[in-house]
Amino acid sequence: MFENLGERLQNVMSKIKGYGKITEENISEMTREIRLALLEADVNYKVVKEFIENVKQKSLGEEVAKSLKPGEMFVKIVKDELVDLLGGEKQDLNVIGNPATLMLVGLQGSGKTTTIAKLANLLRKKYKKKPLLVACDVYRPAAIDQLKQLGRELNIPVYEEGKEDPVSIATHAITYAKQNGYDYVLIDTAGRLHVDEELMQELKNMNQAIHPQEVLLVIDSMTGQDAIHVIEGFHSSLQLTGAVLTKLDGDTRGGAALSIRHLTHVPIKFIGVSEKMDGLEEFYPERMATRILGMGDLMSIVEKAEQVIDEESAIKAAKKMQKGNFDLEDFLEQLNQIKKLGPLENIIKMLPGASKLGLNKVQINPKDMAHLEAIIQSMTKEERKDPFIIKASRKIRIAKGSGRSVEEVNRLLKQFDQMKVMMKQFKNGKMKMPF
Repeated sequence: MFENLGERLQNVMSKIKGYGKITEENISEMTREIRLALLEADVNYKVVKEFIENVKQKSLGEEVAKSLKPGEMFVKIVKDELVDLLGGEKQDLNVIGNPATLMLVGLQGSGKTTTIAKLANLLRKKYKKKPLLVACDVYRPAAIDQLKQLGRELNIPVYEEGKEDPVSIATHAITYAKQNGYDYVLIDTAGRLHVDEELMQELKNMNQAIHPQEVLLVIDSMTGQDAIHVIEGFHSSLQLTGAVLTKLDGDTRGGAALSIRHLTHVPIKFIGVSEKMDGLEEFYPERMATRILGMGDLMSIVEKAEQVIDEESAIKAAKKMQKGNFDLEDFLEQLNQIKKLGPLENIIKMLPGASKLGLNKVQINPKDMAHLEAIIQSMTKEERKDPFIIKASRKIRIAKGSGRSVEEVNRLLKQFDQMKVMMKQFKNGKMKMPF
């Protein structure tokens, strides 16, 4: 997501940081490169024009001229403009209501049904809601079955009345939710291949009948500039409260996301980052801007970790590390915790300066972690507590038991040994943290 744009902008930023003085000439050179990067990323040309004019105007202002580090001031200006372009402040989902109601709309193939299941999952996990999914797409073959299957996977109930009138189904579902203690109703509506009057009329009728707190439009980010027309088509009839951008993990350009908010004034509330049921993230304009500019997104890493990692176990492991008592049993437990964070390369990309160090290209094979687990699990409890006792015959037994080679067993033991030496150096104050 935004990979190509990020690389281009980061190159411009590192170049300008080296300038001791900001002049009209070098500002023109830098903004020319930024303009090209944005246009190549499929950002709308009107948006690019306005963005460049704002950056130029502020960069040649008095504040930059008087600054001791004008290059860094320029980077700040670009970042602030980027945040503004993406919507400024984060727009929260409205979760107040008895029950709160959300209508999800969009064209066919945008990932609507999968997205509504992901939304219900997020509402349950983050907001502690009791969600009810409602099947109102009565036209697409197997749409109801697909929603019911996703509901079963997540253990979230689905209300359906077969191929009846969608507006009646939606109103009945809200009554059912009130009677059965559900506090968030999510309605999956029918999509079309394009925006048409018949679709809009049905959605308008549903909107008037149930008065949802949220009307979110699902947009496939791969549609590029066409996304603007789709949003305008829906927004003129429904007064959208927000947009969900799907398939951002497959779009290295991401220009649509940079144009949507500015041109339509519809806030992006969520982004789809993977096909998994937890692959939906709330959209933070500032965090996205810092990611694009290679400044990292530590807040998202922390939040992700808080959601999935057992705090007590992490504190216990940290204390053992400090005392030098960390063993392979602890290491195995931490591996299992790390796996909950999702693909490690996605986490690494959020670290500040990841692209500069080439870490954004890192590919981590999940099988490698599974191999480490298999080796440790093939050890006895005594061996995990004291790896020093693992000699040749034990190594052969562990290799056979895990289906790995003796070389891999040796490599794991060597790496673990090096890690313990490093921990000791941190403890003794001989080694400084690299940041």
